[in-house]
Amino acid sequence: MSKLIGIFGASGFGREVMPLAGDAYPDSQRVFVDDNPPSKMLNGYSVMTFEEFVACEADSKAICIAIADSKIREKLTIKCEQSNIEIISLQATNVVILDEVDLGEGSILCPFSTITSNVKIGKSFHSNIYSYVAHDCVIGDYVTFAPRVHCNGNVHIEDFAYIGTGAIIKQGTPDKPLVIGKGAIVGMGAVVTKSVESGAIVVGNPARPFVKN
Repeated sequence: MSKLIGIFGASGFGREVMPLAGDAYPDSQRVFVDDNPPSKMLNGYSVMTFEEFVACEADSKAICIAIADSKIREKLTIKCEQSNIEIISLQATNVVILDEVDLGEGSILCPFSTITSNVKIGKSFHSNIYSYVAHDCVIGDYVTFAPRVHCNGNVHIEDFAYIGTGAIIKQGTPDKPLVIGKGAIVGMGAVVTKSVESGAIVVGNPARPFVKN
C-alpha cells in the first residue's frame, strides 16, 4: 500500500488543507482524521478516528494537523509522537520562501503565503491565505496566522500566539524588535504599533487591550 496521509481535522480548514497533501504526495492514500467524525466520507475522502488511522495497514503513515486552536494542536502533536506517527508540513505550490528561512516541522503554508529572508519559525506554524512574514522575524511554536496577516520585519512572536484576519504588525528594529507575547491574541483587523504582553487580547487601530463592557 502507498503512503497513508491523514489530515487531522475535518472542519473547514482541514478541507482547505487536503488539496495541499494531494500536491505534495500525489501517489498517497489520503484521509481525514477526526476524533468526532462528522461523516464517513467528506469531499470524496474517508473520515476516520485517530485510533482507526493508527490501526490502518499501510507501508508508512503521516499526519498534518489542521487545527486552528494552538493548545489542541500541541496535544495532538504529542498524541502523534506517542504513537510514532510522522508529522509532516504542507505548503501550497505558490508559496514564496526566500533566503535563510528556518521552518519547524508540522507547518501549514496556505496559498499565497510569503516568508522573506532571515526568518526563524518554530514547529506547527499555520499561515493562512495571503499572509506574510517579513525579514528578521522570530516566531515561536504553535503560532497561528489567520488570512491576510501582515507581519513586518524585526517582529518576535512567542509561542501559542494567534494573529487575526487582516491584522498588521508594525516593523520593529534590530535593537528593539516588536514583541507579541506568549498566548497573546491580536484581533481581526488590528494594527499593532507596539509590543503586546503575554496573554493579552488587543483590538483596533491602533491596537489596544480589549476590555469587556
